[in-house]
Amino acid sequence: MDLVFYIAAGAVVGLAVGMTGVGGGSLMTPLLILWGVPEKIAIGTDLLYAAATKTGAMHAHHRQGTVRWKLVITLAAGSIPASLITTLVLRFFVPKELDYTPILTHSLGFMLIVTAIVVFFRARLQKGNVLSDTERGWFFRHSTPITFIAGIILGILVTLSSVGAGAFCAALLLTLYPRLPALQVVGTDIAHAVPLTLIAGLGHLWMGNVDFTLLIGLLIGSIPAVQLGAKLSARVPNTVLQPILACLLLIIGIKFAFFPGGH
Repeated sequence: MDLVFYIAAGAVVGLAVGMTGVGGGSLMTPLLILWGVPEKIAIGTDLLYAAATKTGAMHAHHRQGTVRWKLVITLAAGSIPASLITTLVLRFFVPKELDYTPILTHSLGFMLIVTAIVVFFRARLQKGNVLSDTERGWFFRHSTPITFIAGIILGILVTLSSVGAGAFCAALLLTLYPRLPALQVVGTDIAHAVPLTLIAGLGHLWMGNVDFTLLIGLLIGSIPAVQLGAKLSARVPNTVLQPILACLLLIIGIKFAFFPGGH
């Protein structure tokens, strides 16, 4: 029964990703936890699932020339070391008898709320900032160090929650680089998400937080569903789907952030 559910969960989330471009970890991890999968296992497995599913998309964007590798390197320079340090802290500096599950749960809730807000305002962000480079002032002049610092924050939060490498990173790029074409935002976001989720996922694997039966079930369900969702997206407008998805993420995020018990 569990394997059947895992395949179904992969299909549902894959369908959402294909139709809206949002979903991945922000739907998969809470769905698994609500089913009864332990938080650590859900987060660790979802990270490797994300790395596997986004690798093909990264290669496609690279071939199309829609990846800004300088931005990927800047983000990764902050996020990868931050992810490794977060893993080391969880492994060696958190006492074994101490249950750090509440940290993971609250981090997940916080990132889901942020993701919901990003989805609500995605259209406005995609239109770009109407301010000139001069008017943007300090923010514009320091976009590179801000990107690096944002990478550090992403590395910590993605390792703790498995959420944020997608929508949150895309929102950051849209805010810092409003003149970046939408396809390059998507390509750069995906290219950064692959190494980050892989490193974070391997860290959780090292800590014993990965279930390979779960991982295989999710992949079996999601791969065809993403393709189907992409075809259906032409028939159902995102202006309908994304607000529904954002509301769902917000409700789940509030539950995990403020009412973590009882799932």
